[in-house]
Amino acid sequence: MSVPEVLSPLLEKLLSGSSSFTHVVSATSSAAKSLLPRVAARLDVPTVSDIISLEHDAANNTTVFTRPIYAGNAIATVRAPSTVPIKFFTVRSTAFAAALAQDSLEAETQVIDPVDVPDSPTKHLKTTIAKSDRPDLGVASRVVSGGRALKNAETFAATLYPLADVLGAAVGASRAAVDAGYADNSLQVGQTGKVVAPELYMALGISGAIQHLAGMKDSKLIVAVNKVSTIP
Repeated sequence: MSVPEVLSPLLEKLLSGSSSFTHVVSATSSAAKSLLPRVAARLDVPTVSDIISLEHDAANNTTVFTRPIYAGNAIATVRAPSTVPIKFFTVRSTAFAAALAQDSLEAETQVIDPVDVPDSPTKHLKTTIAKSDRPDLGVASRVVSGGRALKNAETFAATLYPLADVLGAAVGASRAAVDAGYADNSLQVGQTGKVVAPELYMALGISGAIQHLAGMKDSKLIVAVNKVSTIP
């Protein structure tokens, strides 16, 4: 796995050596947020992140994007004019319907000569893959999330994991729960975590802060549980 400091010169060379590329797009991810702005800056063009819609006028070569700002409380409209040769942007995947699979489509393979990369102070040490029988949080149709009110990691696991297994749901967490050590940061939902839009989102002991809402407010059905009572 290459770090952005090493990969960006190769992408820069690919885009600089051809005038056929008009748009560079990726899903909004940690890798894309590190790589695309770096290459765009080298090519002296802007980049637009986390878009939720776009309209392209091929005749005038202009593209209009919309993207959420202020934790989703407002929607900004951004226009990339024809003077921008290559439009860089990342896409909020939950805002677009999944494309239908087509077996007949083929992608052209192009061999690119290597480029000289200066010594980078950043080194990739290892990749650790977390394995789980539960659905992936980013694409799950059901999500069960827990917050700070669950008190500790043991209560978090004892409450959420059995419920998630019964529902066939992914497990999520608020930032407060992650910061308190209840769950791994890969499970964080919110402005600084993952953005999800499942059919069902269950929030147990989550305060409903705007930063958390920014990551799940597009869910189709939201069930919030503030208190759990035991029936004798």
